[in-house]
Amino acid sequence: MKKIDFEAHFYTAEYANYLRTRKDMPREEVDQTCIRMVYGPNIVVPRSFAFENKFLDLGVGRLEEMDAAGIDIQVLSLALPGCNEFEASEGTALAKQTNDELSKVVNKYPDRFIGLAALAPQDPSGAANELERAVKELGLRGAKIDSHARGEYLDDKKYWGIFEKAESLDVPIYIHPTIPSPSILKPYADYGMPLAGAAFGFAAETALHVMRLIYSGLFDKYPGLKIVLGHLGEGLPFWFYRIDFSWLKPWIDEGLRPKIAKKPSEYIQSNFTVTTSGMSFLPAFLCSYLVLGADKIAFSVDYPYEASEEAVKSLESMPVCDSDKEKIFHLNAERLFKLS
Repeated sequence: MKKIDFEAHFYTAEYANYLRTRKDMPREEVDQTCIRMVYGPNIVVPRSFAFENKFLDLGVGRLEEMDAAGIDIQVLSLALPGCNEFEASEGTALAKQTNDELSKVVNKYPDRFIGLAALAPQDPSGAANELERAVKELGLRGAKIDSHARGEYLDDKKYWGIFEKAESLDVPIYIHPTIPSPSILKPYADYGMPLAGAAFGFAAETALHVMRLIYSGLFDKYPGLKIVLGHLGEGLPFWFYRIDFSWLKPWIDEGLRPKIAKKPSEYIQSNFTVTTSGMSFLPAFLCSYLVLGADKIAFSVDYPYEASEEAVKSLESMPVCDSDKEKIFHLNAERLFKLS
């Protein structure tokens, strides 16, 4: 069965070097023992040199790991921290440079890699223009945005040109987690990355961002917009009944509801695809499967943070029919990316 990994991350050498020369956070600090990714005063992630090299390897080593796991194609996107973390001019320049390098890799291995553009939404018009360039000139198939743009959420209408461009190009935007925005970070940062990161803060941050996008009316304005969420929907499928609470209870004053055309869950069902990245867990998979159906789930690993072979074996073992596994492993990704 063909397998497309919808979320696999990379750095270019230039991007890694930039992170290591930064004085402000986020930045990388390197010594003889390891590399430390520093997001904040108490939010530090150590990683080995071997692990960092997995981000930088966009050739033989990565392909060998894909082959060993039976993965045909990886969808490549820039690893954290993304271009949304920097000053607008720096972020825009880094996004262009990174997308140029990513395009070279995709063109070198067109049967093995698909690229999602890096964007710097803190420069909204520049990000929309870069998305168009990345798709039309570089052959990339969409974009990945790491949630908030230097603490601002993209429900603000000044950012909507990015979504308008994505809808007009008919390409998906992957909203990926990052640490919670500065305005709400302290309760997470008190316990460092174990709370602010993948274990909880990432999902809480991204789910909040999605609800803001829905409440803003974004999907009424751009009904063809396609959004992708990792980690089986960042917890939102579990909360479907609760996110519709204000629409389900007759005693709630209608004036308190956001002025949107549908219930929040209906936008997730119509405009979103969720991926299996980093969630090799049967109960969570079954929740998303029962709530959204196989047409709205796509396989992904979250490489190299997660192991490709484990992710493949996990989905292969799920108690669903082979036709639905075909959709999840590759057909849904092929539809979103319009692959022949």
